[in-house]
Amino acid sequence: MQFILTGFTQDTGFRVFAFERIGTDRTRTAFTVKTDLDLIRKYGIRVQELPLLCRGLLERRDEAGLERAWIFSEEEMRAYANNCAAERDEAKRKKSMRKAALQLGAV
Repeated sequence: MQFILTGFTQDTGFRVFAFERIGTDRTRTAFTVKTDLDLIRKYGIRVQELPLLCRGLLERRDEAGLERAWIFSEEEMRAYANNCAAERDEAKRKKSMRKAALQLGAV
């Protein structure tokens, strides 16, 4: 199963992404994911990241369900932002450890 972005539309403060799911039997099914542009600013999510985040949301959902229209919720945005912050913190920690090791080696 594969999801392909087919486009997006603007809807008063929202961006609605359209996808097609290509099933194992090559049938195509349309899906949409709506995102709140005010919330992405609140959580520091760039507009360019939205198509992949929306596709990820669709890939995590139960394919047997009949739902074809989804909303990328504030809860999901918060979880994504927290994960990004944790990754940045870990990268900073590793960088400071390398810097400290280099300083000790230079002494």
